[in-house]
Amino acid sequence: MRLPLVPVLVVQLGVIAFANAQPTQPSFEVVSVRPSQHEVGPDYNNQITYSPDGFTGRNVTLKRLIAEAWHCQLDQVVGQPWLDHNEYDLAARLPEGAGKEQIPLMLRSVLTERFRLKEHSETRQMRVYELEVGPGGPRIHPIAAGGAPAPKSGFHFRGEMRQFADLLAVQFTIPAPESANVPVRAGGTPTPVLDKTGLQGIYEFDVDLGPELGTDEFTTWKRALEGQLGLKIESRKGEVAVVVVDDAAKVPMGN
Repeated sequence: MRLPLVPVLVVQLGVIAFANAQPTQPSFEVVSVRPSQHEVGPDYNNQITYSPDGFTGRNVTLKRLIAEAWHCQLDQVVGQPWLDHNEYDLAARLPEGAGKEQIPLMLRSVLTERFRLKEHSETRQMRVYELEVGPGGPRIHPIAAGGAPAPKSGFHFRGEMRQFADLLAVQFTIPAPESANVPVRAGGTPTPVLDKTGLQGIYEFDVDLGPELGTDEFTTWKRALEGQLGLKIESRKGEVAVVVVDDAAKVPMGN
Protein backbone atom coordinates (compact mmCIF):
# COMPACT_ATOMS: atom_id res chain seq x y z
CA MET A 1 0.00 0.00 0.00
CA ARG A 2 2.96 2.32 0.44
CA LEU A 3 4.56 1.68 -2.95
CA PRO A 4 2.82 4.58 -4.76
CA LEU A 5 4.55 6.98 -2.41
CA VAL A 6 8.04 6.06 -3.65
CA PRO A 7 7.88 7.75 -7.10
CA VAL A 8 6.50 10.90 -5.52
CA LEU A 9 9.38 10.98 -3.04
CA VAL A 10 11.90 10.51 -5.86
CA VAL A 11 10.40 13.43 -7.81
CA GLN A 12 10.49 15.69 -4.78
CA LEU A 13 14.13 14.88 -4.10
CA GLY A 14 14.91 15.61 -7.72
CA VAL A 15 13.31 19.04 -7.44
CA ILE A 16 15.30 19.82 -4.29
CA ALA A 17 18.54 18.69 -5.91
CA PHE A 18 17.81 20.82 -9.00
CA ALA A 19 17.05 23.87 -6.87
CA ASN A 20 20.26 23.48 -4.92
CA ALA A 21 22.23 23.24 -8.15
CA GLN A 22 21.10 26.68 -9.37
CA PRO A 23 23.96 29.22 -9.54
CA THR A 24 23.79 31.87 -6.85
CA GLN A 25 24.23 35.56 -7.57
CA PRO A 26 27.50 36.82 -6.03
CA SER A 27 26.99 39.22 -3.14
CA PHE A 28 29.04 41.47 -0.90
CA GLU A 29 30.13 40.08 2.44
CA VAL A 30 28.86 43.20 4.21
CA VAL A 31 26.93 46.11 2.70
CA SER A 32 25.41 49.30 4.11
CA VAL A 33 23.23 51.61 2.04
CA ARG A 34 21.13 54.53 3.26
CA PRO A 35 19.93 57.94 2.07
CA SER A 36 22.65 60.60 2.29
CA GLN A 37 22.24 62.92 5.25
CA HIS A 38 23.38 65.90 3.18
CA GLU A 39 22.68 66.06 -0.55
CA VAL A 40 25.39 67.82 -2.55
CA GLY A 41 23.76 68.10 -5.99
CA PRO A 42 24.85 67.09 -9.51
CA ASP A 43 28.13 69.08 -9.52
CA TYR A 44 29.61 67.03 -6.67
CA ASN A 45 27.63 63.80 -6.31
CA ASN A 46 28.19 60.28 -7.65
CA GLN A 47 31.59 59.86 -5.97
CA ILE A 48 32.53 56.19 -6.40
CA THR A 49 35.68 54.49 -5.11
CA TYR A 50 36.95 50.98 -5.81
CA SER A 51 39.44 49.43 -3.40
CA PRO A 52 41.06 45.96 -3.23
CA ASP A 53 38.55 44.85 -0.61
CA GLY A 54 35.42 46.84 -1.36
CA PHE A 55 33.29 49.45 -3.05
CA THR A 56 32.19 52.85 -1.74
CA GLY A 57 29.71 55.38 -3.05
CA ARG A 58 29.15 58.81 -1.52
CA ASN A 59 26.12 60.87 -2.50
CA VAL A 60 25.48 58.50 -5.39
CA THR A 61 22.17 58.48 -7.21
CA LEU A 62 20.32 55.28 -7.92
CA LYS A 63 20.78 56.03 -11.60
CA ARG A 64 24.55 56.04 -11.15
CA LEU A 65 24.48 52.75 -9.22
CA ILE A 66 22.38 51.15 -11.97
CA ALA A 67 24.78 52.45 -14.63
CA GLU A 68 27.71 51.03 -12.66
CA ALA A 69 25.97 47.67 -12.22
CA TRP A 70 25.15 47.34 -15.92
CA HIS A 71 28.37 48.94 -17.22
CA CYS A 72 26.58 51.70 -19.09
CA GLN A 73 26.30 55.49 -18.99
CA LEU A 74 23.71 57.59 -17.22
CA ASP A 75 21.81 58.32 -20.44
CA GLN A 76 21.44 54.59 -20.98
CA VAL A 77 19.36 54.32 -17.79
CA VAL A 78 15.72 55.28 -18.37
CA GLY A 79 13.22 55.92 -15.59
CA GLN A 80 11.61 58.44 -13.25
CA PRO A 81 13.43 61.79 -12.66
CA TRP A 82 14.06 61.03 -8.98
CA LEU A 83 16.48 58.27 -9.99
CA ASP A 84 18.98 61.01 -10.88
CA HIS A 85 18.24 63.28 -7.89
CA ASN A 86 17.96 61.26 -4.66
CA GLU A 87 21.39 60.58 -3.17
CA TYR A 88 22.64 57.59 -1.17
CA ASP A 89 25.74 56.45 0.71
CA LEU A 90 26.85 52.89 0.10
CA ALA A 91 29.74 50.97 1.63
CA ALA A 92 30.41 47.33 0.78
CA ARG A 93 33.13 44.77 1.55
CA LEU A 94 34.06 42.03 -0.88
CA PRO A 95 34.13 38.43 0.33
CA GLU A 96 37.56 36.82 0.51
CA GLY A 97 38.81 35.77 -2.92
CA ALA A 98 36.38 37.99 -4.87
CA GLY A 99 37.69 40.39 -7.49
CA LYS A 100 36.68 43.79 -8.83
CA GLU A 101 35.14 42.20 -11.92
CA GLN A 102 32.40 40.71 -9.70
CA ILE A 103 31.31 44.04 -8.23
CA PRO A 104 28.73 44.84 -10.97
CA LEU A 105 26.86 41.58 -10.28
CA MET A 106 27.08 42.21 -6.55
CA LEU A 107 25.65 45.69 -7.07
CA ARG A 108 22.74 44.17 -8.97
CA SER A 109 22.01 42.01 -5.94
CA VAL A 110 22.03 45.09 -3.69
CA LEU A 111 19.72 46.99 -6.03
CA THR A 112 17.31 44.09 -6.23
CA GLU A 113 17.27 43.30 -2.50
CA ARG A 114 17.51 46.78 -0.96
CA PHE A 115 15.77 48.96 -3.57
CA ARG A 116 13.37 46.32 -4.91
CA LEU A 117 14.60 47.25 -8.37
CA LYS A 118 12.62 45.93 -11.32
CA GLU A 119 14.08 46.59 -14.75
CA HIS A 120 14.33 45.31 -18.27
CA SER A 121 16.75 45.85 -21.14
CA GLU A 122 15.93 47.07 -24.62
CA THR A 123 17.54 48.96 -27.49
CA ARG A 124 16.69 52.47 -28.60
CA GLN A 125 17.75 54.66 -31.50
CA MET A 126 19.88 57.59 -30.35
CA ARG A 127 22.90 59.67 -31.24
CA VAL A 128 26.12 58.62 -29.53
CA TYR A 129 29.82 59.37 -29.59
CA GLU A 130 32.18 56.45 -29.99
CA LEU A 131 35.66 56.63 -28.46
CA GLU A 132 38.09 54.75 -30.69
CA VAL A 133 41.81 54.24 -31.19
CA GLY A 134 43.29 56.69 -33.71
CA PRO A 135 44.95 55.66 -36.99
CA GLY A 136 48.45 55.80 -35.49
CA GLY A 137 47.57 53.70 -32.45
CA PRO A 138 47.20 54.74 -28.81
CA ARG A 139 49.84 56.90 -27.12
CA ILE A 140 48.80 55.71 -23.67
CA HIS A 141 49.59 52.43 -21.93
CA PRO A 142 48.05 50.56 -18.98
CA ILE A 143 49.79 50.95 -15.66
CA ALA A 144 51.05 48.10 -13.52
CA ALA A 145 48.59 46.66 -11.02
CA GLY A 146 48.84 48.48 -7.70
CA GLY A 147 51.02 51.22 -9.16
CA ALA A 148 51.24 54.45 -7.19
CA PRO A 149 49.36 57.46 -8.59
CA ALA A 150 51.53 59.60 -10.87
CA PRO A 151 52.16 63.29 -10.17
CA LYS A 152 49.27 65.39 -11.43
CA SER A 153 49.77 67.95 -14.17
CA GLY A 154 46.96 69.52 -16.16
CA PHE A 155 43.78 67.46 -16.50
CA HIS A 156 44.56 64.20 -14.71
CA PHE A 157 42.79 60.87 -15.25
CA ARG A 158 43.24 57.43 -13.69
CA GLY A 159 40.90 54.53 -14.40
CA GLU A 160 39.49 52.24 -17.07
CA MET A 161 38.66 53.49 -20.54
CA ARG A 162 34.96 52.91 -19.84
CA GLN A 163 35.26 55.41 -17.00
CA PHE A 164 37.11 57.82 -19.28
CA ALA A 165 34.24 57.58 -21.77
CA ASP A 166 31.81 58.42 -18.94
CA LEU A 167 33.91 61.45 -18.04
CA LEU A 168 33.98 62.65 -21.65
CA ALA A 169 30.17 62.48 -21.85
CA VAL A 170 29.98 65.09 -19.07
CA GLN A 171 32.90 67.15 -20.38
CA PHE A 172 31.27 67.51 -23.78
CA THR A 173 28.32 69.35 -22.21
CA ILE A 174 30.54 72.23 -21.04
CA PRO A 175 29.84 75.28 -23.25
CA ALA A 176 32.46 77.57 -24.74
CA PRO A 177 33.82 80.09 -22.19
CA GLU A 178 32.87 83.68 -22.90
CA SER A 179 35.19 85.26 -20.34
CA ALA A 180 38.47 84.18 -18.78
CA ASN A 181 37.17 85.33 -15.39
CA VAL A 182 33.84 83.50 -15.46
CA PRO A 183 33.96 79.70 -14.92
CA VAL A 184 31.72 77.48 -17.02
CA ARG A 185 29.93 74.34 -15.85
CA ALA A 186 28.64 71.21 -17.46
CA GLY A 187 24.98 71.43 -18.34
CA GLY A 188 22.28 69.84 -20.42
CA THR A 189 21.71 66.18 -21.19
CA PRO A 190 24.96 64.34 -22.01
CA THR A 191 25.23 62.37 -25.24
CA PRO A 192 26.46 58.85 -24.39
CA VAL A 193 30.12 58.19 -25.15
CA LEU A 194 30.71 54.50 -25.80
CA ASP A 195 34.13 52.95 -25.27
CA LYS A 196 35.05 51.23 -28.53
CA THR A 197 38.82 51.33 -28.00
CA GLY A 198 39.20 47.74 -26.89
CA LEU A 199 41.90 48.93 -24.46
CA GLN A 200 41.94 46.89 -21.25
CA GLY A 201 43.39 47.71 -17.86
CA ILE A 202 43.90 50.83 -15.76
CA TYR A 203 45.27 53.93 -17.47
CA GLU A 204 46.73 57.08 -15.97
CA PHE A 205 47.58 60.19 -17.96
CA ASP A 206 47.51 63.97 -18.02
CA VAL A 207 45.86 66.05 -20.72
CA ASP A 208 46.81 69.63 -21.56
CA LEU A 209 43.50 71.06 -22.70
CA GLY A 210 44.43 74.71 -23.14
CA PRO A 211 40.84 76.05 -23.33
CA GLU A 212 40.20 78.95 -25.68
CA LEU A 213 37.51 81.62 -25.52
CA GLY A 214 34.70 80.80 -27.93
CA THR A 215 35.79 77.14 -28.27
CA ASP A 216 33.47 74.51 -26.84
CA GLU A 217 34.76 71.59 -24.79
CA PHE A 218 34.00 69.01 -27.48
CA THR A 219 36.33 70.74 -29.95
CA THR A 220 39.02 71.15 -27.28
CA TRP A 221 38.83 67.49 -26.28
CA LYS A 222 38.74 66.28 -29.89
CA ARG A 223 42.11 67.98 -30.51
CA ALA A 224 43.57 66.58 -27.29
CA LEU A 225 42.36 63.04 -27.96
CA GLU A 226 43.95 62.98 -31.40
CA GLY A 227 47.12 64.96 -30.66
CA GLN A 228 48.03 63.74 -27.18
CA LEU A 229 46.37 60.36 -26.54
CA GLY A 230 46.20 58.73 -29.96
CA LEU A 231 42.42 58.39 -29.71
CA LYS A 232 39.53 59.76 -31.73
CA ILE A 233 35.85 60.51 -31.23
CA GLU A 234 33.16 59.79 -33.83
CA SER A 235 29.51 60.83 -33.83
CA ARG A 236 27.05 58.18 -34.93
CA LYS A 237 23.39 57.29 -34.67
CA GLY A 238 22.32 53.75 -34.02
CA GLU A 239 20.73 51.19 -31.76
CA VAL A 240 21.95 51.58 -28.18
CA ALA A 241 21.25 49.19 -25.29
CA VAL A 242 19.39 50.86 -22.40
CA VAL A 243 18.23 49.75 -18.95
CA VAL A 244 14.60 50.67 -18.35
CA VAL A 245 13.64 50.99 -14.68
CA ASP A 246 10.09 49.69 -14.20
CA ASP A 247 9.98 50.19 -10.43
CA ALA A 248 12.26 50.94 -7.48
CA ALA A 249 11.94 52.02 -3.85
CA LYS A 250 13.14 55.51 -2.91
CA VAL A 251 14.12 54.34 0.58
CA PRO A 252 16.34 51.24 0.70
CA MET A 253 15.45 48.34 2.94
CA GLY A 254 17.21 48.08 6.32
CA ASN A 255 20.85 47.14 6.64
